[in-house]
Amino acid sequence: MNIGIAGGGILGRLTAFFLLQRGCDITLFDENAEFPVLRPDVQYPSPSYVAAGMLAPYCEMEYAEPVVVKLGLESFSLWSSILEAMEERVFFQREGSLVVAHQQDKNEFQRLKQMVEKFTAEPVMRHVKGEQLREIEPEINPNIQEGLFFPLEGQVDSRGIMAAMGAYLKKNGAQLHFNAKAVAVSAGSIKTKTGEQTFDCVADCRGMGAKPDLPQLRGVRGEVVRVNAPDVTLGRPVRLMHPRYPLYIVPRPNHDFIIGATSIESEDLSGISLRGALELLSALYSLHSGFSEARITETCTQLRPALKNNAPRIFHSQRLVRANGLYRHGYLSAPRLAWLTAEFIMEQKAASGYEEIYEAQ
Repeated sequence: MNIGIAGGGILGRLTAFFLLQRGCDITLFDENAEFPVLRPDVQYPSPSYVAAGMLAPYCEMEYAEPVVVKLGLESFSLWSSILEAMEERVFFQREGSLVVAHQQDKNEFQRLKQMVEKFTAEPVMRHVKGEQLREIEPEINPNIQEGLFFPLEGQVDSRGIMAAMGAYLKKNGAQLHFNAKAVAVSAGSIKTKTGEQTFDCVADCRGMGAKPDLPQLRGVRGEVVRVNAPDVTLGRPVRLMHPRYPLYIVPRPNHDFIIGATSIESEDLSGISLRGALELLSALYSLHSGFSEARITETCTQLRPALKNNAPRIFHSQRLVRANGLYRHGYLSAPRLAWLTAEFIMEQKAASGYEEIYEAQ
């Protein structure tokens, strides 16, 4: 089959990956440059470059629909096969994640604990206190005395996997068109400013770019700060529970850290707000005083595409499949959603156990 894919973010690239494995001819249109400029004074081209790349289905349980947790859990094994196929090395870690809270925010902590216990009796979570907590993360604020440790969770370098996927697709025969925004996507057709191409089937993975065709789609603003903190060492992602702005801190090599929290119901793409920066950085300092000497290397904003209940959907009609609505769970659930999208294109039927995410259009 000859498949056209509109959208070169993580979902579009993974959908292309799985369709290539099925022997399809792939043509992908990405509105961004092949090697987009990634520096503090430039608006980042896609949520795929801003995201922290957390793979934390249990930590997200308080905010995510059950289907998102299911997608995330089933994506773990897919991530392994995807990364093994890449020639370029991509930073990937599966050392677990840790959830903590200050004493005044213990209600949020307890609610997550109860939700996970209700979801599964498997040993996916450990309630750690005192010395047990210090063994996992010795450097966090000594006033924090307990945490929830999720040993199966992890993270992937979002920018690294985007580059590696692009190289893989190109090497394995996909036709990649960069700086080629899909201005119209319809059954069997993708139109750009330079012309129109036809295909046996089209996969629309444009995220917010698909809003003209999915009026129910909305953008949710996210704000992220990247810092370098030579005085701080964390071994895994840490979440700080808070009723208004739950904070995540994702460590990367060389004492680099990605910090995010905000999910604002707004489609404003301007720079990070003062309130957002204050909330992120003050909460960060409360977790580890060593962040006081950190240097801010980037502030980023982007819009996460969201649908009803913040759960993804696969909309389908003859010769056209639209996958969208990853919200704040892009890297968590994209592998499985991309696999389901590719499977539907090939088999023209819903996968068992996921009937709720398919919708005829």
